[in-house]
Amino acid sequence: MRLDKYLKVSRLIKRRTLANEVADAGRVLVNGKPAKASYAVKVGDEIEITFGNRPVRVKVLSTDEPKGKDVARELFEILEG
Repeated sequence: MRLDKYLKVSRLIKRRTLANEVADAGRVLVNGKPAKASYAVKVGDEIEITFGNRPVRVKVLSTDEPKGKDVARELFEILEG
């Protein structure tokens, strides 16, 4: 699954276009390296998103498309934030 789509379906970022802009601006790191919106997210990846001056780090637990909004939280585990 693409990074921008993953950020949207996991509800870390509300809109895919916003996720795309944030990734292309270099404010999303995957495993410590800047990632573009087209990066293919894999289980076990660590994603760090910088919201203003507050970074949020999560670990990817699943890349399956969720069936509802209440299961979106099961796609990742918050490590820091």
